Amino acid sequence: MTATTDISGHYTSGDLLTRLEARLCEDGFDPARPTFEALAPYDHFHGRGLEATEDIANRLPISGTDHVLDVGSGLGGPARYMARRFGCRVSGVDLTAEFCDVARHLTALLGLEERISFEQCDALSMPYRDAAFDGAYSMNVTMNIADKRALYREIHRVLKPGAWLGLSEVVQGPGGEPDYPTPWARTASASFLATADETRANLAGSGFAIESLRDTTQASFAWAARARAVVEAGGKPPHRAVSLIHGALAEEIMANTGRALRERCTVPVEVVCRKVRQ
Repeated sequence: MTATTDISGHYTSGDLLTRLEARLCEDGFDPARPTFEALAPYDHFHGRGLEATEDIANRLPISGTDHVLDVGSGLGGPARYMARRFGCRVSGVDLTAEFCDVARHLTALLGLEERISFEQCDALSMPYRDAAFDGAYSMNVTMNIADKRALYREIHRVLKPGAWLGLSEVVQGPGGEPDYPTPWARTASASFLATADETRANLAGSGFAIESLRDTTQASFAWAARARAVVEAGGKPPHRAVSLIHGALAEEIMANTGRALRERCTVPVEVVCRKVRQ
């Protein structure tokens, strides 16, 4: 089994769409006619869910004429959010074929297939020409990629000169290794965390100038407190993507994730940078 198969296997089950449709029915929605709001708890598969997507979007200079790359597009929630909010075109790539299939299906149901596409591929070798995109973003993806400079160089290749790149990621903190499983890896062998300083160096070494790098730990704590309050009041958790995708492992995953955050084993960060070198 290859490393990429190991990583993709952590996310795929073969019945993801069926399980999502069942969840939507439980929530009181018709799965054949979902709304953006109905999908939001499930299709933003990263820390803080839709809130994190909104945060990174607020920091990026996206215009309606842009063609934007989504690296690690998952179920397509961020791509649909960007296209709906800004009117831009979005091309998403993801290693997991089932994610791409479900993303295409949901995008068609929401009438955005003319502006959004999804390709199953390795992000280190994307099927796009040089300088194809006006900007790119990636959310909780690099933790699965050992050679981060190769990733950043490939993103650099497909961006136009001066184009922007936004990252919402998890980096290695000072507290040591997290416990596994996590949302991104079942074992440590599939997890490749870099520190914030290494992230800076890898981006700079790949031709990017960092405009901002901020620690979003406090935002994560605040979001978790609001989520607990919703559940304690009898509501459903606002972010249900981990339970949808990881099923029986979800409870252990979320416990490990919370502990890693509290103990500073992992640190969520947002980065905005620019392509400055050919």
